[in-house]
Amino acid sequence: MGLAGKTQNFEGSERMNIVTLQQPARIVFGNGCAGQAAEFLAQLGAKRVLLVTSKSVRPQILFLVEALKKNGIETIESGFIPPEPTLNFFEAALQSTRQASVDAVLAVGGGSVIDVAKLIAALTGSAQKVQDVFGINLLAARTLPLVCLPTTAGTGAEVSPIAVLLDEACELKKGVVSPHLVADAAFVDPLLTIGVPPDVTAATGLDALTHCIEAFANKFAHPIVDNYALQGIKLISQNLLAAVRDGKNLEARAALALGSVYGGLCLGPVNTAAVHALAYPLGGKFRIAHGVANALLLPHVLRFNFSAAPERHAEISTALGVARAHSALITAERGVEFLAQLSRACGVPQTLSDLKIPRTAIPEMAQSALTVQRLLKNNLRPLTAADAAQIYEAAY
Repeated sequence: MGLAGKTQNFEGSERMNIVTLQQPARIVFGNGCAGQAAEFLAQLGAKRVLLVTSKSVRPQILFLVEALKKNGIETIESGFIPPEPTLNFFEAALQSTRQASVDAVLAVGGGSVIDVAKLIAALTGSAQKVQDVFGINLLAARTLPLVCLPTTAGTGAEVSPIAVLLDEACELKKGVVSPHLVADAAFVDPLLTIGVPPDVTAATGLDALTHCIEAFANKFAHPIVDNYALQGIKLISQNLLAAVRDGKNLEARAALALGSVYGGLCLGPVNTAAVHALAYPLGGKFRIAHGVANALLLPHVLRFNFSAAPERHAEISTALGVARAHSALITAERGVEFLAQLSRACGVPQTLSDLKIPRTAIPEMAQSALTVQRLLKNNLRPLTAADAAQIYEAAY
């Protein structure tokens, strides 16, 4: 048979659903690339740039502030962004920016820093309120140019169309999803991650790994995104422990940075699912680090989803480096055991009781998680409040 008579099998036509790729027009990756951000902003014509960063990162980026100055750019600094920024914090930061008359936003930091910067860039010149844009495609526009440099590996926020804030009133993280949140450029310099302490390296790395896993085992999985997800799984699982044990391991740091980018590229077209939805109440109510919450819940959610797609879960296991068994389910289970061992070796708490979360909080957390339908709709199996409670119990 000639070539015209053959078709490529993508595991059924349902795998070829419509997919939309949303990512920065310029993604620069490599050791030492951070300084190029100043040149890029100058090319945009920026003169007064808002620098959004965190207290721990600021001493490490003196070279970048100097590079901005050399390119004729004045740096206006926002207040330092805390971990898990709240809605009230963001509104105060937004008001401060509106008074500063800046013409571009530069984010240098972890996911919290980049998320705040994205929303500042979008809403500074807008009549919309952040409460009005939580959800999907509710943001009207972005009014300021935006450049992102991640210092963790990570949330992948530098390449995603998503920003998340903690709504302290309902003790839940809420997301804004919009193509207007895609940065104009992302400069991913692994050297910026060298100073990240072991516990943050572990938590952020496991977060990135969860992005890749949930995008692959997902109702809306797609062959294009599968490539990102599988490469991310391989890179992160093979290098995370080395970076946790030796933060100056440049090879491991670069692999994690690239794996995090792959995870971020999965978020726009496919996004995450029940692991992230169930993790949000842990962060919202108990201020548990997002990556820690994901790592703790990941094995239990995967087991819940096994029956819906055993072969997909087996493929995750082989990407993790686990040898195939005689059945997909056994292979999948071995992958989950590997993930638990990796998390434990990285020093991450393994149970909700380790985190001092009272068992009596489980019913309320289950109900809260069920409100995160923008993620739960992606899950391979429908999830009820009873299912969510059962997963929390298994994690206790």
